[in-house]
Amino acid sequence: MRRAAQGLVPHAMSLTVYVRPITLISGPQEADGDAIRLGGAMAYAREFALILRDGDAGIQRIMATRSSIADAFVRLPDAVREDARMQWEHLQRVHAPLQLGTRTIRLDQPQIMGILNVTPDSFSDGGHFNDLAAGRVQAAAMLEAGAAIIDIGGESTRPGAAQTWEGEELARVVPAVEYCAAMGAAISVDTRRAGVLEGALQAGAHMANDVSALRYDPRSIELVAQAGCPVVLMHAPGAGDDLHAGGAYGDVVFDVFDFLREARARAIAAGIAPERIVLDPGIGFGKSLADNVRLINALPLFHALGSPLMLGASRKRMIGALSREEAAEDRLAGSLALALKGMTAGVHLLRVHDVAATVQARNVWRGLADAALTDFSQLPPV
Repeated sequence: MRRAAQGLVPHAMSLTVYVRPITLISGPQEADGDAIRLGGAMAYAREFALILRDGDAGIQRIMATRSSIADAFVRLPDAVREDARMQWEHLQRVHAPLQLGTRTIRLDQPQIMGILNVTPDSFSDGGHFNDLAAGRVQAAAMLEAGAAIIDIGGESTRPGAAQTWEGEELARVVPAVEYCAAMGAAISVDTRRAGVLEGALQAGAHMANDVSALRYDPRSIELVAQAGCPVVLMHAPGAGDDLHAGGAYGDVVFDVFDFLREARARAIAAGIAPERIVLDPGIGFGKSLADNVRLINALPLFHALGSPLMLGASRKRMIGALSREEAAEDRLAGSLALALKGMTAGVHLLRVHDVAATVQARNVWRGLADAALTDFSQLPPV
């Protein structure tokens, strides 16, 4: 990355800054305390890059650790210094639990959100759970396996999927919400339509998961604010019927970061409490394989937005593209690899199809992470 010439600062209005963790470690003891915990999760970072951009062009990168970050801020232009300091604070924010009905979802370890697609044309399960009896069995199995949240979707958002009429989506979603509520589940509803969300909340749902970041339906943002429910804001380039349209990026990582920052600010301005907002980079939505890979590798950066993070990469097309073009139902191993990558990056919620396998992977990962925090305790002092 080329560096700005000494004493030359681009026009202040075009400058942006990003505080990106670049070296993850198993615990602060590995760096003699010169590290931070990311997002109150089980992830720690030692080195950071303060990246200065002018439009789409990167112009400077300043490297720092916890002990030298204050000096790094001084080297930044005045126009972006406070933003950098705010991102630094956001990186270290410990997030309050999500309250979904009577269930409290703690965010100090990765939590598993089980996907319940009640569509006849789901890419991942072929519509097997569109039937009420099959859906009920699947929901019960996911809860028993350790899902903290059940995410119910009644519209297929895969590329090229047929449009779904709101009344049809509502008819699919509400019965599923009702039987999940009868099980005592924490329930999220994957919809971009205010009418569907409203009906689902009345039926017992607790959380909105909007793949359009509350842009598709003008009523959605007001409804979420009035309901006071947690909401997931996801990045997708398209604001209309085709969520995948318009996926052209100057730099996909920073463009998605900027989009989510604006979506979060818009939600807060509409009256949605900051502690009820979760952010999702939208893997697979209007993004190439290279875009998806870059976003996965850059997940630690998104803690700088100040909200809990969700990752939905389960059974996505990128897994087949990176492997042997396996069908969706044969992508478990790849899904677990991406889930583990998310855990290491401090992602708070993992939205997955294969709950039991992901819970087992999470439990083993957590055991290793807990043990790593004490690995240095037996070393004699220097």
